[in-house]
Amino acid sequence: MAQTADNFVVKRATELRMAPGDASASAGPLAAQTPVTRSAARQGAWVEVRTAQGGTGWVHMFDLTPAAGAGAANSGSGNAATGALRGLSNLFNRSPAQASSGGTSTVGIRGLSAEDLSRSQPNLNAVVQAEALRLSADQARTFAADAKLVTQAVEPLPAAPVPNR
Repeated sequence: MAQTADNFVVKRATELRMAPGDASASAGPLAAQTPVTRSAARQGAWVEVRTAQGGTGWVHMFDLTPAAGAGAANSGSGNAATGALRGLSNLFNRSPAQASSGGTSTVGIRGLSAEDLSRSQPNLNAVVQAEALRLSADQARTFAADAKLVTQAVEPLPAAPVPNR
């Protein structure tokens, strides 16, 4: 039977949330490889899903993969990459009251204000985790060949005009 675009699999064990956000109450655990159906509802990086048992709730989009690609996405480094990406998207999360204060959201990653930047602190564990995901040039070429990627020339962007001072 062919899979539709709405059929997904949970990549790693996570919680089904009552509302979008890690701080939301849990509706129950979702084990890795649990099939879910995505609804049209989405809020930032969170998507609403329905389980085979009929339960509904919210899951972070980085914890899902299309059902047809579940095996490949659950490789050892895939879970680490998922955690790293999810950590990046949650890096500057705020409480719901603070979030309504004018942040910009694109794919769940809010724009940063000058105040956010002045209060930011480096997360050295995230840097170490990102470094662990680094590939060599040979590994990147092997990945590209396995994925049947081809080199494509891209015109450079024009130089930005220099502002008058």
